[in-house]
Amino acid sequence: MRSSEPAQVPESSWNGDRHGRQKGGRGRLIGRTKGGMNTKLHAICDSQGRPIDLFVTAGQVSDYIGARALLSRLPNVTWLLGDRGYDADWFREALQDKGMRARIPGRKQRKTPVKDDKRRYKRRNRTEIMFGRLKDWRRVATRYDRCPKVFLSAIALAAIIIYWL
Repeated sequence: MRSSEPAQVPESSWNGDRHGRQKGGRGRLIGRTKGGMNTKLHAICDSQGRPIDLFVTAGQVSDYIGARALLSRLPNVTWLLGDRGYDADWFREALQDKGMRARIPGRKQRKTPVKDDKRRYKRRNRTEIMFGRLKDWRRVATRYDRCPKVFLSAIALAAIIIYWL
């Protein structure tokens, strides 16, 4: 005889909800910003603009979170070129402890100005070109993937094809 009630699963063996989603995960990593719903990609690149390491956060998350996540994975280099969003005293000190010199322009709200090296900072355009090439892939630009692991895998596959094949 059939029962109309679903089978009961013991709570100790199942941590998800009725739709199969796991509780406590990172979610879809899509955040609301001024431009709409988006995801932010943080990357470590070499001097030719090839990605070495990638990290994905929700769009409204601060760049400091990406900086903290990628700090331990930085290669041994003498200079680090970064975006204005990574301008923080703790990040500059962490780079100095690793023996790196930071070339990150200061934020406009910064009380103590940072010495600027515009000639060296112009090389950062290679990183922006890398992001542009990744966004040429429609799957990456429009984020078809709901799962952040699959999305990051698509970005990694695009990076491999663009730069190493």
